[in-house]
Amino acid sequence: MSMIQFHILRNYASSNLNRDEIGAPKTAIFAGSQRGRISSQCLKRAWRISDIFKNLGALGIRTKYMPELVIGQLEKIADAKTLAFAKKNEKLLTGIGKAKPDKNEKQEEKEKSKKLNKTAQLIFFSQQDIETCINLILNANQDEKKLKNDIEQLKKSKIVNPITFDIALFGRMVTDNSFSQVDASLQVAHALSTNRVNQESDYFTAVDDLGAKYREDTGAEHIGDCDFNSCCYYEYAALDIDQLKRNLQFSNDAKEKIPYLISTLLLAMVYTSPSGKQNSFAAHSLPSVVCLEKKDKKIPVSYINAFEEPVSYNYSIESAKRLASEIDKTDSKFNTAITKRLWFDINDSCAPDNAEITASIEEMLEQVADWLQ
Repeated sequence: MSMIQFHILRNYASSNLNRDEIGAPKTAIFAGSQRGRISSQCLKRAWRISDIFKNLGALGIRTKYMPELVIGQLEKIADAKTLAFAKKNEKLLTGIGKAKPDKNEKQEEKEKSKKLNKTAQLIFFSQQDIETCINLILNANQDEKKLKNDIEQLKKSKIVNPITFDIALFGRMVTDNSFSQVDASLQVAHALSTNRVNQESDYFTAVDDLGAKYREDTGAEHIGDCDFNSCCYYEYAALDIDQLKRNLQFSNDAKEKIPYLISTLLLAMVYTSPSGKQNSFAAHSLPSVVCLEKKDKKIPVSYINAFEEPVSYNYSIESAKRLASEIDKTDSKFNTAITKRLWFDINDSCAPDNAEITASIEEMLEQVADWLQ
C-alpha cells in the first residue's frame, strides 16, 4: 500500500469557522460560483491541537519562542551559574532558523523584534530539537565565544533528529540548515462547500443588566455585527504512506505505531471542527459521509468536480449522491489504482458500486487496521 485517501462530507449550520482578513468566513470561486471555504492550514491545526491527537504522546510545537522554551527547561536542570549564563546569552539562540529579511517590515517592527527573544522564523520543533538547543548552552561551559561558534555550526549542520508524528504528517519548512526540512506526508485540500454560499451578517446588541435601574433610556451598551454562512463542505486529504515511513525512519518504534497514528488521524478528522467563533455559533457537526480509499500506486484523485454544479437542496443527501456518482464515473473511465474503498453514510442514502459499506466509524477503523497489518 502506497497511499490512503480521505473524502469527507460535513454539513454546518450558521458558522464562521475560518475567517478572512476582515473577519468574514473565507470563500472561493469554484466552477463560476462562490463557495464557502475552510483553509487546509485551519483544518490541519484543528486536528493537530485536538485532544484526540494528544493520545499520540509527545508532539511538536510550532513557535518562534524557542529561546524561552530552552530557558524554561534549563531552570529545571541547570545550576545557578549556567542558568545565569543562559539568560545573558538567550538572544544568541534567536539566530537559529534565520529567515530572509522582510522588506515590507516597518522600522518600528524591526526594532521591536530585536528586543524580543524569538527566532526570525516560525519553526516546528520536536522535543529533541529543543534538547539540541539546550545542549548548546550546557556544552558551552559558560564560554560565550564557544556558544556563538557552536550556534553558527548548528546553522550549517542540517542536523537530523527524530521527529514527532505531527511533524511527520504535516512537514516543516526551514530557511537555514539548523534542522532538517521535512516533506509533508499528508496533503490536505482547502475544504469547499458543495453548495453556493450566501454570506449573512448577525447584528447583535449587549444589554447592561443594571441599565434599567440606573438609566432613563433602555438602549444597548454595545452593538456589533458578525458575518456567517451555512455550508456543506467536501474535505479531501491524501496520505503518502511511503513518505510517512521515511519521515519516521529515525524515530524509535515509530513505524510500528503507524497503524495507530493513521487511526488517530481519521478520528481527529471525523470528530474535530475548526475553533473559529465556536462560542458564538457552537457549530459542532459530524460528517454525513466518510470515504476511505487504499491505493497501491500514488495517483491522488479529488472528487471535487462532483460539485461543479452547486447542490441546491437536501445538502447532505444530495452531496452524498453526487460524490458516489463521481466515484463511479472515475472508476469506469480511469485506472486510479484503488484496491479497497470503505464507505460510511449516516443517512444510508447511497454508495459507490465498488465500495464496502461500513455501519459505523468504529467498523471503519477496524478495517483500516487490517489494511495496515
